[in-house]
Amino acid sequence: MNLFGRRWHSNDAASHPGAPGNITPGDAARAAADGRVLLLDVREADEWAAGHAPDAVHRPLGALDPQQVPSDRPVVTVCRSGNRSAKAAAALHAAGHDVSDLVGGMQAWTAAGLPVTRGGGKPTR
Repeated sequence: MNLFGRRWHSNDAASHPGAPGNITPGDAARAAADGRVLLLDVREADEWAAGHAPDAVHRPLGALDPQQVPSDRPVVTVCRSGNRSAKAAAALHAAGHDVSDLVGGMQAWTAAGLPVTRGGGKPTR
């Protein structure tokens, strides 16, 4: 089950017990807006500046220390397409975090028409 009490997608925790799960962009956006999850963007600084989820926190994968990631709520890892965020999710899961990976990364987020903040500006769709 994922953090919403639903079964994971067939390619994630349901078929890989003990592994981090996946979450869709829509579910992640709603949970982040409500403060139920921490969106953790693990892309590089230039990618972050080009556009990120409005409620996300930036920690590049190369600088990620699982012990410095808050554990007061579930974490959703985010990157461009899902490769780096899957690595981050695995590291956070191994450190004891409740973590899910954003399916399709920021590419799927923007394709879903969800808001994106560029630089330090306001969210746009």
